[in-house]
Amino acid sequence: MRNYVTFIPLFFFFSFTLLPTIHSAETFAPSFYTDEIYKELQNIAVLLNKDIKSSLGFCIKDVKKDWEEAFDFTGKLDFVDSCVKKKGDFRDRICTAAEIRYYFHGFVVQGASSDNYVEPNKNCNLTSWVDGCEPGWGCSTGENIDLKKELKEIPKRTNNCQPCCEGFFCPQGLTCMIPCPLGSYCPLAKLNSDTGLCEPYSYQIPQGEPDHTCGGADIWSGVINSSDIFCSPGSYCPTTTRKVSCDRGYYCRMGSTHQNLCSKFSQCNPNTATQNMHAYGALLIVALSTVLIIIYNCSDQVLATRERRKAKSREAAARQVRETVQARERWKMAKEAAKRNKLGLQDQLVRTFSRKKSAKQGEQVAVPPEQSSAATKGQTKEPSNLTKMMNSFENDPASNEGFNLKIGDKNIKKQMPKGKQLHTQSQILRYAYGQIEKEKAQQEKQNNLTFSGVISMAAEGEEIRSRPEIEVAFKDLTLTLKGKRKHVLRCVTGKIMPGRVSAVMGPSGAGKTTFLSALAGKIRGCTMTGSILVNGKPESIHCYQKIIGYVPQDDIVHGNLTVEENLRFSARCRLSDDMPKPDKVLIVERVIETLGLQAIRDSLVGTVERRGISGGQRKRVNVGLEMVMEPSLLILDEPTTGLDSASSTLLLKALRREAAEGVNICMVLHQPSYTLFRMFDDIIFLAKGGLTAYHGPVKKVEEYFAGIGIPVPDRVNPPDHFIDILEGLVKPSETVTYQQLPVRWMLHNGYTVPPDMLHYADEISASSSSSNANQAIKTADEASDQSFAGEFWEDMKSNVQLRKDHIEATFLTIKDLSGRRTPGVARQYRYYVGRVGKQQLREAKSQAVDYLLLLVAGAILGTLTKVNDETFGSLGYTYTVIAVSLLSKIAALRSFSLDKLQYWRESASGISNLAHFLSKDTIDLFSTIIKPLIYLSMFYFFSNPRSSFGSNYAVLVCLVYCVTGMAYALAIYFEPAPAQLWAVLLPVVMTLIANQTRDTLFMKILIKLCYPNWALEAFIIANAERYTGVWLITRCSSLMNSGYNVGDWPICLAVLIFYGIVARIVAFICLMITQKK
Repeated sequence: MRNYVTFIPLFFFFSFTLLPTIHSAETFAPSFYTDEIYKELQNIAVLLNKDIKSSLGFCIKDVKKDWEEAFDFTGKLDFVDSCVKKKGDFRDRICTAAEIRYYFHGFVVQGASSDNYVEPNKNCNLTSWVDGCEPGWGCSTGENIDLKKELKEIPKRTNNCQPCCEGFFCPQGLTCMIPCPLGSYCPLAKLNSDTGLCEPYSYQIPQGEPDHTCGGADIWSGVINSSDIFCSPGSYCPTTTRKVSCDRGYYCRMGSTHQNLCSKFSQCNPNTATQNMHAYGALLIVALSTVLIIIYNCSDQVLATRERRKAKSREAAARQVRETVQARERWKMAKEAAKRNKLGLQDQLVRTFSRKKSAKQGEQVAVPPEQSSAATKGQTKEPSNLTKMMNSFENDPASNEGFNLKIGDKNIKKQMPKGKQLHTQSQILRYAYGQIEKEKAQQEKQNNLTFSGVISMAAEGEEIRSRPEIEVAFKDLTLTLKGKRKHVLRCVTGKIMPGRVSAVMGPSGAGKTTFLSALAGKIRGCTMTGSILVNGKPESIHCYQKIIGYVPQDDIVHGNLTVEENLRFSARCRLSDDMPKPDKVLIVERVIETLGLQAIRDSLVGTVERRGISGGQRKRVNVGLEMVMEPSLLILDEPTTGLDSASSTLLLKALRREAAEGVNICMVLHQPSYTLFRMFDDIIFLAKGGLTAYHGPVKKVEEYFAGIGIPVPDRVNPPDHFIDILEGLVKPSETVTYQQLPVRWMLHNGYTVPPDMLHYADEISASSSSSNANQAIKTADEASDQSFAGEFWEDMKSNVQLRKDHIEATFLTIKDLSGRRTPGVARQYRYYVGRVGKQQLREAKSQAVDYLLLLVAGAILGTLTKVNDETFGSLGYTYTVIAVSLLSKIAALRSFSLDKLQYWRESASGISNLAHFLSKDTIDLFSTIIKPLIYLSMFYFFSNPRSSFGSNYAVLVCLVYCVTGMAYALAIYFEPAPAQLWAVLLPVVMTLIANQTRDTLFMKILIKLCYPNWALEAFIIANAERYTGVWLITRCSSLMNSGYNVGDWPICLAVLIFYGIVARIVAFICLMITQKK
């Protein structure tokens, strides 16, 4: 059999080890004889040393260690002493280097099994078959052989044939002796009269030779072919001629040289081969299950407690600010009342005194001002502290004298030493709430403004915050679907200006969202003609990406974060990097206050499985994500859809406050109330086909439509009436059709009418019927008809062009003209790690379920697949690779498949893709470390392999790291359903391929490409290294059949890590190119 091919290097190995073996016999054999043997055998080791190093590398890692564990007979040479005493020609019966080489040559040529013998040679052939050629027998050379010389041929060895000594084995067809390795039991065989076999080696004595008796052991082979010389399970063999039963409390595996102490919680009866670890496993299951149950039920308590503490601190800061502001207001009121009382008393005294008395007083000598002031100064006392505080406040109403609180006005920021003054969270919160209270007071003052108040504000020089302005002008903007020649937007001309709130309205399919997407530079798959100017220059809108906010139609918000956490993360990553933290906190608090989110700021937004805030509140949070980054251009897609009238009004008031700071706001609007409609500055009505029906101030829209014969009926909401007309549900009049409205707008503003719409201009001028128009449209439609092949080819080109546009947009490099420097990748990575960590804590129930599944899988597989010494536990490790790969991949899919929409939104806003990916991978490293530990806590102690816990853990960590990276790529590139299917199929199919035979070059390459092959090799190598002594042939045979190398264990781990890194690189590339379609 091919297993015996491995014998060549092994026998080179033990021949070399024979050197210290015989040298140690000085204690037992006569010294002059032992020294001579040692000198002669030393040369054999030298001759075979090169062969050992070149042939044993695949199954022996530490040569010295394996030598000692297999052939270190120090203190155990009683079998040599016995053999020397029985056979005086002991030296002449030991195999030479030539015989060893010939012995293995026979196995190589014939593919010998345990029943084969060596090829015919000069000692054993058809014409010469002495007793020493039989199994278990050997002969002497009959002459002195110099073992120091390299013998090219087998020496003549046919004299004085006798049974092989105990502790040695004599192969069939070879007439020399070889010592048995440690862990074997090689007594003299005894004849079984019933079977006629020599037990325990199961070979027969030759027939017709009554003087031929059973000899010693006949072969040292792998345990699969022959386990006759292996020390039996439940016993240990301290020497090769002595076997002892295992005591209670100890266990002895097959081939043991000593008994092993059982673990504390295990049970070991006498003659036990393995320790019973079921009690330990049960205790571990109970302990880990308890921990997982606690995590499952109490995972939210840590964050909830922390949030409550923060809420108390925040409420205390707000309460302190409110109390201070109220005290200041009361002081103002008291001072003003005192002034009013003082003026009233003075008027009364003036009226009481007569004009005469007043005249007399006027005739008195006037006292010089200097003397009067000096006299007054000498008579007045030093004012008290209360008087000082009152005088200070009277002189400077904005003073903080006596209140010991800095409410952030304009002077504080100037005096604050560059982020050093506000250290603690409470100080920052007091600063933010103080600033908000001041802004409220200013707003109230502006609402009650009189002419004198305007003059006062101008004199005080109140600062008005402003942002960089972005004006977007567009002319003849037309969008056509590639490959279909269909217009989705056509001839749109106008502009949206800073400081104004514009609304886009129209019937369904009019291109409202497309129009906003075109302004934001998010259109893909369309051919755009016309021009878009930013601040009067033909620049790309992407140059201002950092100061542009885009609110999508869907509420794309992280459901497992609170309202405040969502807003704070957006502000941290998108505001200027050099902005002080107190100002960022102020912006977040201002948005929360403006949008009315105070009551739910600490509430989770909620997901499909877990209820959170209401739909209207979620919509406001969706808008707030863009407001906190202080944009200069804010585009909103249907922000009021699903909101009630009060919430819509609140949202629009917040947007108008943003517009007051110079923000350019444009939004799609559906069915607004008249009050809400009048809150807008400008309105854009789009008709079907993406044509403009009106673009101008809201105040003039009714006047315009009335001028073309479309008045608004009584008790009808004007915007609803106009939408019904554009939809074609209401006929405006006999002379006006809804198809003519875009052309009427073009004629009204002097725009060029497209050629295919000139007939509408003729209708307007001639008031003719629409039959010609219908005929023209029909003709155009007929002209556009194509064959199936033509349409198919156009669709193919359109899809290719669409993919090209996505890739170009992904890797587009533009010049940044926003003037804002946002945090770099390192800081965003830190923000992401904090956010993802919170999300993982809130999803700890899912993690607990994952760990519980691994726990159960480890217990089941460890119980069902006990380690087989013949295969080094390859079956159990195969199932382990499949189970761990499958469970780890399924769990890792959640990292990127659940928040794709949120990633697309954040990526489109300019947040770092690399920081997003690295943070996810960093947090998942915790699971990469913990999952192997949980699985092995069951599998290792139930299957009880010989390899160490640490080596198994290292392999599993690398395996989980590898499959986690693959799961990332699957989750990012595929939709959830096919990603789960691939995650299940890949481990199973690759593991099956890894266990196939390597009979062709293609299969060798394919197996090397499968990651389970490297994991299995690492597992088996780690386990095979613990099989020493008598197991060396089994180890080398198994490793050679599998194509493994014992020195490749670190390479296997490195390959798994390399696969994991490559998979992560592929996943990141997919993350970059697979943007939202």
